[in-house]
Amino acid sequence: MILMLLAIGLGAGVLSGVFGIGGGIVIVPALIYLAKMTPQQAAGTSLAALVLPLGAAVGAATYYRAGHLQPVDSLWIAVGMAGGAFIGAYVSTHVDAELLRRGFAVLMVVMAVKLWVS
Repeated sequence: MILMLLAIGLGAGVLSGVFGIGGGIVIVPALIYLAKMTPQQAAGTSLAALVLPLGAAVGAATYYRAGHLQPVDSLWIAVGMAGGAFIGAYVSTHVDAELLRRGFAVLMVVMAVKLWVS
């Protein structure tokens, strides 16, 4: 189990470094399908992993040194994320797991189509 979780983290770290993604797109589905967690457990576990900024800090520092990071913008996004994470976690803990799974699938399809056509 620990090796699987390390592999999920490694994969998310690589994709996060390349595309700026990780939590919702990589970690949550991996925890649902590989670790057999409910959507709520996967989201909570993913958020807790993201609280430890080690992986993100290393990647962000690399982007910063290359001149591809807007620190002030990042801080404002972080403030918004704090409020959004609280609201989202509250809603998620009061919604059926199957509804969350399907809602996430719809979000992924919409994002994929948007990226494909734009």
